Amino acid sequence: MKLNVLDRGPDPPDAPAVARPPIILLHGLFGRARNLGFFQRRLAARRRTLAIDLRNHGDSPHGPMDYTNMASDLIETLDGLGALPATLVGHSMGGKAAMVLALNRPEQVHSLLVADIPPGPSEHGSAQLARQMQQIRFPQYLNRTSADALLAPLIASAAVRGLMIQNIRLGERPGWQIGLDEIAASMADIEGWPAMPEDQAYHGPTLFLAGGASPYIQPQHHAAMRRLFPQHRMETIEQAGHWLHADNPTRFAALLEEFTDAF
Repeated sequence: MKLNVLDRGPDPPDAPAVARPPIILLHGLFGRARNLGFFQRRLAARRRTLAIDLRNHGDSPHGPMDYTNMASDLIETLDGLGALPATLVGHSMGGKAAMVLALNRPEQVHSLLVADIPPGPSEHGSAQLARQMQQIRFPQYLNRTSADALLAPLIASAAVRGLMIQNIRLGERPGWQIGLDEIAASMADIEGWPAMPEDQAYHGPTLFLAGGASPYIQPQHHAAMRRLFPQHRMETIEQAGHWLHADNPTRFAALLEEFTDAF
C-alpha cells in the first residue's frame, strides 16, 4: 500500500544535506503526518524529511492493520520515492512499525529513534478509546471549538485533543476522516507485538525516548530492548506523558535534532 507523504527538504537544495539519509517521521495511533509539522520544518532546513500518514490515518488508504503490513507499506512507499536507506523516527504505534521494519530489513534503516513505546505489548486504554470514539454522534455542523468540547470527556489533555481534532472533518456533516472501524478491528495487533526469532536484532544506532510520566516503557521491557536493539540508549523526557512531543516539544526537538545530527 502506498501511503500519503509530506516530503520536505532544504530550499534551495543543499547537496551535503541531501546526500545524508532522509529522516522519516511516523506518527502514533490516531495521529497523522502533519501532527509532526513543527519538527519536520526544523529538520527539513538541512535534511530531506518525509512525514507519513500510516494506513487508516490522515490521507492514506484504509485496510487491516498489523506491523508486518505496516512495515511493508513503508518499504513500498519509501522505495518508490528513492528514500531508502533512511533514519526512522516513530512515536508509539509509529515506533513499533519502525522497529519491525528495522528488525526485518536492517539494511534499509540507517538509524532509529523510538518515542515512548517498547518492543512488546502495550495495552493502555487505546481499545477503550477507540470504542468511545466510535460511539460519538456528530452534530450537523462542527467547528474547532465545539469539536474540542466533544472530545474533552474522552481526552483530558488539551494538547492531545488538538492533535486528535485533525482527524475530524469539520464544518457541515462532520465525521471521522480516519479508518476508525478498521483501527478498532485491528486493536489487538496494534497493541500487541509480532513474534520475533530469538537471534533477530537491529545493530544500528538506536535511541528510545520515554515520557517521565508515561506508563509505557517499564523495567520489564529493558531485556527485550537490549536483545533486539543492542546499540540502543534511552533518555527520559520529564514533564511529559505518552504524547511526549506534545507535552514537552522543546526537549523532544532538542533530543531529536541531537540524534539525527549525529547520524
